[in-house]
Amino acid sequence: QVQLAESGGGLVPAGGSLRLSCVASRRIVSFDAMGYYRQAPGKQREFVAEIASGGTTDYASSVKGRFTISRDNAENTVYLQMNSLRPDDTAVYYCKAESDVVVNVEGAKVHREYWGRGTQVTVSS
Repeated sequence: QVQLAESGGGLVPAGGSLRLSCVASRRIVSFDAMGYYRQAPGKQREFVAEIASGGTTDYASSVKGRFTISRDNAENTVYLQMNSLRPDDTAVYYCKAESDVVVNVEGAKVHREYWGRGTQVTVSS
């Protein structure tokens, strides 16, 4: 069973910065992609950023230019650097890892996702 552990959340004033970390219990190069999602009170969980195994990144339009996702394969860790934080960035931030796993000799695959428990980010106005 894969475990993901987020850290780095906290309370910051608007305009401040935080860096989230997500440590995986196995080598992150084994995942097709890893990313961050967030969920604000009363809202659905939404995509924030993703980094593929090849290094390609993708961002939600609301965070593009402010957030940067990166990975350290040796440390099995994915980071989310968040700058110019705004009150509407307040949410619980979750780490996600996903893979398409071959399950038989015919090459059939199943999609597997793993989630962390989340870390709270609060941005005060």
